[in-house]
This record gives sequence, C-alpha cells and structure tokens, in this order.
Amino acid sequence: MEPEAAKSWSIHSRGEIIAKYEIQERVGSGAYSDVYKARRLSDNVVVALKEVHDYQSAFREIEALQILNSPNVVVLHEFFWREDEDAVLVLEYLRTDLASVINEAKKEGRSIGVAQLKRWMLQILCGLDACHRNMIVHRDLKPTNLLVSDDGLLKLADFGQARILLEPGYVASYNNLQPYEQNAVNQENAFQPPEVFPETDNLCQEAYEIQDQDTISKEEYFRQLDEFKAKNIDETDEETNVHDGDTSCLATCTTSDIEDDPFKNSYSYEAEGGRDDGQGCLTSCVGTRWFRAPELLFGSTDYGLEIDLWSLGCIFAELFTLEPIFPGTADIDQLSRIFSVLGNLTEEVWPGCSKLPDYRTISFNKVENPIGLEACLPNCTPDEISLVKKLVCYDPASRATAMELLHDKYFSEEPSPVPMSELWVPLTRSGQDENSLRGWSGHDGMGSDSDFEDFVNYTRTDTGFSIRFP
Repeated sequence: MEPEAAKSWSIHSRGEIIAKYEIQERVGSGAYSDVYKARRLSDNVVVALKEVHDYQSAFREIEALQILNSPNVVVLHEFFWREDEDAVLVLEYLRTDLASVINEAKKEGRSIGVAQLKRWMLQILCGLDACHRNMIVHRDLKPTNLLVSDDGLLKLADFGQARILLEPGYVASYNNLQPYEQNAVNQENAFQPPEVFPETDNLCQEAYEIQDQDTISKEEYFRQLDEFKAKNIDETDEETNVHDGDTSCLATCTTSDIEDDPFKNSYSYEAEGGRDDGQGCLTSCVGTRWFRAPELLFGSTDYGLEIDLWSLGCIFAELFTLEPIFPGTADIDQLSRIFSVLGNLTEEVWPGCSKLPDYRTISFNKVENPIGLEACLPNCTPDEISLVKKLVCYDPASRATAMELLHDKYFSEEPSPVPMSELWVPLTRSGQDENSLRGWSGHDGMGSDSDFEDFVNYTRTDTGFSIRFP
C-alpha cells in the first residue's frame, strides 16, 4: 500500500504543474484517480486537478471533453501527460452535485419544487443531448456525476467510461493517442473534435423554446450504428476503466470472489487480458448498478446511446421521489427489482431480447402482477410518470432521446422552470467521505455486491442457471 500512497501524491513533484498551480488539498481518492483542489497562479481561479492512473480512462475523458462544447458539460482547461507519468486533467472546480441536492431535500423532509425539478432536468437533458449529438455515450450517468456550481449550473462529469460510437470513417483507437508533456485544450496539438453534430450555443438557454434543428434522426442513428458495428473495427474496451466499486464484473472482484462466482462463464467478463474480442465490441460491465440498463445486465456488448437514456429515467425518478427507483444489491437482485415493476423481459415487449448473451442463462419466475412505474412514483402527476415511462422501458429503440424530451410539453406547461439563480444549491456535498471521489471519478457507493445465494435459489443447468426467488 505504501507505493500506491506515494504515487497518489506524485503530482506534487511535477514541476510543469506546480509552476502553474498551487495544490491546496486532495478532495478525493480512488483506485483509478486522485483529485485535488488547486489555484491557478496566473489568475487565482480555483480548479480541480484530476490525476488519472489508468491510461484508457484518461484518454477517454480527454477525448470526450475536447469534442464537447456545452455549458452543461464540465470544462477541461488543459492536461499534462508524459509517457512515464499519469495524466493530469485540469478541470473546472464544482463543489457539489445533484446527489447532494437530493440528499439534502430528503434530510430536510421536503420535496424538490416542480419548477426547480424542471430546471435541473433541462440542464441534464442539455448536457446529454450535447453528448449524443456527437455520438458520445457516457455509460455512467448518475446523480453524483452531475456536478453543480454555486450558481446552480449543472454539468455532466466523469467521462472516464465514455465511448465515441461513431466518427467520420473511424472509431477512436487508444493507440492513436500520443502523450504530450502539456496540452491546453485550444493548443494546435490538442485533439481536434470531429465535425459530427455541431453544437449550438443557445441550445439550452431556454430549452422549452427550442426550434427544430439539423440533428440526426433516431432512424438514421440506428442505421449508421449498424453500419459501424458491421465493419468490425479492431477496437479494445479494457476493463481497467471501470470505476464503480459496486459492479459485479470480474475486474473489481478478488480472486476468491471470482472463483466462487457461478456466473463466471456466462457473464461478459473481460478482465483476463483486459480486452474485448478485438472485433469492435463494447463491454457490458460499465456504469453503476442502480442506473444500469437491462441490456447491460444481460451482458449486451451491442448497445448504443440508449443505455444513457435508461440511466436518465432512473435519475428523473429519483428526483421526483428522493429515492432510487431500483436499488439492487447485486446484478441478479437488480434484474429482479426491474422485473417486479415492468414485468418479465420477453420478445413481446422487446423483439430480439432473446438474443442477449445471458438471456437464456438465467430464468426468472413469471411476474404475474408487476406493480408498474405508477407505484414507484407516488404523488407524481400523469405527465411526470409519462416522462419516466418514456425512458424506463425495455426496448432501447422505444426510449425517448434527449432532444425529444427537450420538446416535451411537460417543460412548457406551468409552472415554468425557475431561473438558475433561484435553484437551491447545498453548501457542501452531503455524505461525502474522504475516500469518495463522487462526480470526479464515480467511486461513490450504490450498495455493495452480495452473494445472491442469500436471497435466491439457483440450480445449475446445461446452459447456465435457473433462478427462483422466494
């Protein structure tokens, strides 16, 4: 442990950084990165220095943030990267997050007002729309990764798991990245954003007054994504990027955990060698369990932007109720909770779902009377329930896009969204401990993995396991 501790503080010995920044304190630490609060010496601006210990995570975050130009995405000022050193990203500093907004409201026994809810939601939608119009899938959306400024400006953060699904003629290869001793975002040798879907500066100033824009249609997106997958571009998706301490993937298990896991051969584990099959596949082992789409839980490596939309629906539901909608204790329990609400996953509700890698590996008892989303959203209006239903549904193709939701009548009806200046912003991050990076790199806890033997009965079959819930 001593060498790791020394490494986490190596940022203090890097002359090119301390010449420009006064490092004040470490504000978070985790397996893949350490984050420091610092002051830029040239103008006294407070920034966050994120030292990333994983090459692939650093590349993904830098590439995504240099492509994106949105008021609702965290700003990357510059980065430092030498071949023999960890990457250090200089990000804007935001001291709280949406999870704290939710937790403080819950602690005080009050709901979040509708007008405030709409403003929070619009900001999330604007940030996500910027990502998706550039074909960037975040893959780890959750309240702790939605940072909030003192004046109520919400920004998507922690792009260490992000992937660019489609670019003109190629998919980003991590072999293309050359470490630089120092890079400012606007320098000539910085990454050049591909001209995919240009950002419009006024897109989200008043999102409920958005005019039609020249953006990719859902049908065109699916067509292009299918073409991309058909190319079988040699691309890796290493598991070293997984930040979520709650994921049940092999990359975060101990040796004993792995040996005892009866799903070792059926789930899409990719830790050995840390790579996929080299055929352009993504990994299913991403995100935080409570916000993970069903296709990921069933091992899909053939997904798209829609996994973010499921996560968005879970976030909206939590904003309405101040409680997570699917707080699973393990992946099997997560599926069980989803089934209890939406019913069993079948070909009738999602044509083609039987082709998911683990669909036939696990069998669930039929849920005779699913409670429905209405039961999970007490005291919500029909419009609010409808908004969540457009996102929390099995068929990815049926989920509403961020742009579609920005046009939803919910946001144009009274009460109108409050100005950002009227949003209530907590003074600090609630419940943050010194070992949690939260929005800076997603190490916060969402329940821990537990042996599913404690709450299910399972039997081995020729093709996998049969699961029976008490």
